[in-house]
Amino acid sequence: MNNFIVSQIYPSDTKGIEAVKALLAKEHLTLDKNLDYIATIYDQNNIVATGSLFKNSLRCFAINSDYQGQSLLNTLLSHLVEVQYNRGNTHLFIYTKPKSAKYFKDLGFYEIYQDSNLVSFLENQPFGFKEYLETLRRESIEQIGVNIENKKQAAIVLNANPFTLGHLHLIKTACELNDYVHLFIVSDDSSLFPYTVRKQLIIDGTKDLKNVIYHDCDSYMISSATFPAYFQKDNEMVIRSQAALDVAIFTKIAKHLKISTRYVGEEPLSKVTKIYNEVMHQSLFDAHIEQKIIPRLQSDTVTVSASLVRESLKNDNWNLIKKLVPLSTYSFLRSESAKLIINTIKETENVKHY
Repeated sequence: MNNFIVSQIYPSDTKGIEAVKALLAKEHLTLDKNLDYIATIYDQNNIVATGSLFKNSLRCFAINSDYQGQSLLNTLLSHLVEVQYNRGNTHLFIYTKPKSAKYFKDLGFYEIYQDSNLVSFLENQPFGFKEYLETLRRESIEQIGVNIENKKQAAIVLNANPFTLGHLHLIKTACELNDYVHLFIVSDDSSLFPYTVRKQLIIDGTKDLKNVIYHDCDSYMISSATFPAYFQKDNEMVIRSQAALDVAIFTKIAKHLKISTRYVGEEPLSKVTKIYNEVMHQSLFDAHIEQKIIPRLQSDTVTVSASLVRESLKNDNWNLIKKLVPLSTYSFLRSESAKLIINTIKETENVKHY
């Protein structure tokens, strides 16, 4: 290993980035758009291995086939884990091709889920997911005050960017038809509205509903912004991979908490949600969990959506915003605390999703 050097490639190093892309391409991979650290191993002047980070995940691993079997993955992984630990990230996750999962398991990672055709999802804590499940159960008892396993329970996964009357309509519908509704709030901070703000707006907007239970998604249920696309063939495959992973994780959670139904909002204009819901429907059906798609709420002649709220903020259309969000959300948007978020929205070219 004396000839091998582990180095960081910076975004400004266009030659190094191109070399990383070329190595990934040889392994039928692409450079993920979501990266905040790229490491390489050089043999003299040639990059022979690479691996990258994004937040608390590790991704974009490739070893030159001529150098496989020389413990380069071990060297690379050790370096990236050390970088993560220095950042304060100790709970780490890896997304990889299923055929590569065994190598990471040999190096101290534990598989949470694998779809043999799409993706393997691993973490570095042997009981991390089990402890997360127990946290969810404990939160349910603490918030309600009694054990609710024998009650009719449903779930909704929310990003709420920001919280709208449409979200509230979906939650109220679920609350009317079930004894308790678990709200899983996407914890990843990749939205225009920060996680802490989104969570508080959800809590403020639903405080009158007494059968709601709040949970963080943590790193187990992820957003499209952080899902690694580097080992997928096309955009649709990425969506299906994420949906399969998300629903598989959700199914494990639902079984643990005795959740029998998942509610989702109808999204006729979104390609992502259409594909996602197709995958979800079949997976939940196979797991004997009901999926209920609730028609989107209409306000006058428009369909209520968070995208429309963001677009209205960008255009200072406060009359429309008032028709789209609960009073609690509107009050926040008019407050001093929202000014930085609104300025960011105004500076963002595309505030909708497809």
